[in-house]
Amino acid sequence: MHPTDIRNPDYFHKVVDCQWACPAHTPVPEYIRLIAAGRYSDAYLVNWKSNVFPGILGRTCDRPCEPACRRGRVEEAQAAKTEPVAICRLKRVAADYKDDIRPRLPKPAAKKNGKTVACIGAGPASLTVARDLAPLGYAVTVFDQDAKAGGMIRSQIPRFRLPEEVIDEECGYVLDLGAELRAGVRIDSMKQLLGEGFDAIFVGSGAPRGRDLNIAGRQEAAKNIHIGIDWLSSVSFGHISKIGRRVIVLGGGNTAMDCCRTSRRLGGEDVKVIVRSGFEEMKASPWEKEDAMHEGIPILNYHVPKRFELKDGRLCGMTFQIVRAEYDADGRRRLVPTGDPDPTFECDDVLIAVGQENAFPWIERDCGVEFDEWGLPVLDAETLQSTLPNVLFGGDSAFGPKNIIWAVAHGHQAAVSIDKLLSGEDPRERPAPGVTLISQKMGIHEWSYDNDVALDARYKVPWRDVKETLKNVKAEVEIGFDVATAWKEAQRCLNCDVQTVFASKLCIECDACVDICPMDCINFLHNGEEQGLRARLRAPASNAAQDLYLQDGLKTGRVMVKDEDVCLHCGLCAERCPTGAWDMQKFLLEQTQAGPGCRTPQRKAA
Repeated sequence: MHPTDIRNPDYFHKVVDCQWACPAHTPVPEYIRLIAAGRYSDAYLVNWKSNVFPGILGRTCDRPCEPACRRGRVEEAQAAKTEPVAICRLKRVAADYKDDIRPRLPKPAAKKNGKTVACIGAGPASLTVARDLAPLGYAVTVFDQDAKAGGMIRSQIPRFRLPEEVIDEECGYVLDLGAELRAGVRIDSMKQLLGEGFDAIFVGSGAPRGRDLNIAGRQEAAKNIHIGIDWLSSVSFGHISKIGRRVIVLGGGNTAMDCCRTSRRLGGEDVKVIVRSGFEEMKASPWEKEDAMHEGIPILNYHVPKRFELKDGRLCGMTFQIVRAEYDADGRRRLVPTGDPDPTFECDDVLIAVGQENAFPWIERDCGVEFDEWGLPVLDAETLQSTLPNVLFGGDSAFGPKNIIWAVAHGHQAAVSIDKLLSGEDPRERPAPGVTLISQKMGIHEWSYDNDVALDARYKVPWRDVKETLKNVKAEVEIGFDVATAWKEAQRCLNCDVQTVFASKLCIECDACVDICPMDCINFLHNGEEQGLRARLRAPASNAAQDLYLQDGLKTGRVMVKDEDVCLHCGLCAERCPTGAWDMQKFLLEQTQAGPGCRTPQRKAA
């Protein structure tokens, strides 16, 4: 194997698995340490720079960081219970306990730069574009058909998960930077908008159309059959306040979980979720399924909708076909009828939450923006530019339904593209992230971070009593961590961003680090090809997705190999090393956002 090039910013970035997995690359261990130190406002601002909506995401994020958390793999290696750090809920802690951070936010530009940007939709993607560009002097106008900013955050996430005051606060931070919100304004023509002379247009209108289910009885029973996302919006804006006693929710995603839990609060006593796939294959996040079942909502799997049943012209039930999953040699699944009798479930209302899709009836097909066979815009995946270079897409509008944190990441990405494009530069020349490595030494055996490894199991976020929350659609279910519990949960973080950096020229190969390592992850041995080398380590490194850290240049001709997968970052190797060959260095990676830092330095003529 070749020696590891730690100058490559992605090497240590991939070791900080939570940050690597986060689409916005939020520096997770950094803000968790700040929470442990009681510096909640600082922790909030670290989040705000990356993910823009810490209080919102601390309640609603899909948490791609948590399955990536190395805490789970380390505990698995020790035959302990596998539980990641509660990264998402610690983000909420920063939001809940911060001080007034407005004085520390960027100020509106004192002078405009003469460039205008239109953002279609006031959801998380567009607001991120506005957040990045408005302080730079761009005149950003955000259009939305609703009366307030927020997009799907406001319209489709129930208030018992996300209070409206949190949405108002964090959308307000963005709009206070100088962006203009034109609320209640619906854009009906891209051609007309292009004619208004905006220098760039960002489309962040989401995936606003819920998929329907056209089976027998659909049209006849239409009065009591509702599209899930539209129904949730009507509830959010107060247009719907009740539902029938018996409710069937069709679909296995997070929207279906929001529909069934909202139904319980609006009068649904007998609410069922019925899904065509298996439980593990459902697209809903595991915790969303758990929350629904905690509220007494059963989930019935492998039931394919067959027809809506009517009595006296009114919906009275649904009939399903029971199936099982079979897989071919390539792992492709097909659903096969079991031959069991078709069950019929009585119901008064049905909510269809079987998926969402993009809808761009307002973008004329001859305006220069091309679409693919699935109705999605043809985009440069890196710059998010369409075939009309000054029209960009992001969030669900770009590649179909995902989640809030992906929309934020797209917003940052598009803002860089717009800034470079309107500065006369090639948006494809993307800036490298900013990287720092700083030693954490305070003495021979002291570190400026807490390197103790807490053995605590993951702490549960407390809930209000279910009898109370089911009576009020606006009563927030999760209370959030108190300060003491937040500190204990923060201590579970392994500080994966504090890296073990090895200097071969200082090593005397005394093996002191090998002896003291509690995970047997440090090895001195002869080099070889990677697969064989992984097998020869003291604790074989089977996870090929995690790089090995290898350094050569030792006097004996051997190499030092460390398995990054299970390292605790405890610093014992650096404490024991008599020559200082090991050092603990904090790695900080920050994505370069729109502004001077993303532009190509102008070389002066000689």
